[in-house]
Amino acid sequence: MIEIKDLHASTDGKEILKGLTLSIKAGEIHAIMGPNGAGKSTLAKVLAGDPSYEITSGEVWFKGQNILEMAPEERAHLGLFMGFQYPLEIPGISNVQFLLSCYNAKRKAHGETLVSEEQFQSILEEKMDVLEMKKEFLDRSVNEGFSGGEKKRNEIFQMAVLDPSFAILDETDSGLDIDAMRIVALGVNRLSSPEKALLLITHYQRLLDYIKPTFVHVMVDGKIVKSGGPELALQLEESGYEDLVGVK
Repeated sequence: MIEIKDLHASTDGKEILKGLTLSIKAGEIHAIMGPNGAGKSTLAKVLAGDPSYEITSGEVWFKGQNILEMAPEERAHLGLFMGFQYPLEIPGISNVQFLLSCYNAKRKAHGETLVSEEQFQSILEEKMDVLEMKKEFLDRSVNEGFSGGEKKRNEIFQMAVLDPSFAILDETDSGLDIDAMRIVALGVNRLSSPEKALLLITHYQRLLDYIKPTFVHVMVDGKIVKSGGPELALQLEESGYEDLVGVK
C-alpha cells in the first residue's frame, strides 16, 4: 500500500526525519510511538504534503506512485487521508458544504460524475448510521464550538465519507477522556477493512486497547529504532523509552 524509503525531511534548516523507512500493506494497522520531538507528527505532515517541510532525500510510494512531488489535494484524491492532532475550525462552512465539496473534488479528479446535494444526503445518512452520529452535526460549522471529542469524532466522520484507502491519525487520542476515546475508536474499527491501511500516531498505549495494531514501531530522533507486535506497546507502558530503547 505505502512504502517509505530512507526519508529525510527538514524544516527551518533543522533535520527532523533522518532516514525513516517503513512499509505498510493493505489490511494492516501500524502504530508509531515515541517521546516528544521524535518526529512522529512531522512524518504525518510530510506524508500529507505539508509545504513547510523540505524533503532532502528519500521516496514515498503509494499505490505505485512516488507522491513526494504531488500536491496535498492530489494525494488526497489518490486515497490518502490525515486526521489532525488539533482539527481546524472553519466558521461559516457547514459540515455538509465542506464534505460535499471534498467528495465532489475527489470524484472530479477520478473523472466521475458529480453528485447532487440530494444524492449526497443519502451517503451522509448511511455513514452517520455506521458511526451512530446525530444528524445535527451536519448543519454545524466545521468543528466550530465542538468539544475535543466531537472534533475527533467529526474527523472520523470525514474519513468515513471520503473513504480513503490509507489514513493517518495523528494523536487522535490527545485530549480525549475514556468515553470519547472509546467512541472514536469504535468508529475507526467500523471503517477498517482488508483493502485499507491505517497509521496511528500516539503517545499512549491506551488507544491500542481499542484499536488493535498489527505492528508497533518506536520512533526516536527521526527514525524507527524498534518494531514489534502489539506487545511492544505494553512493554513501553511498563518500562518507558529509556529502559526499552535507551532514550530518556
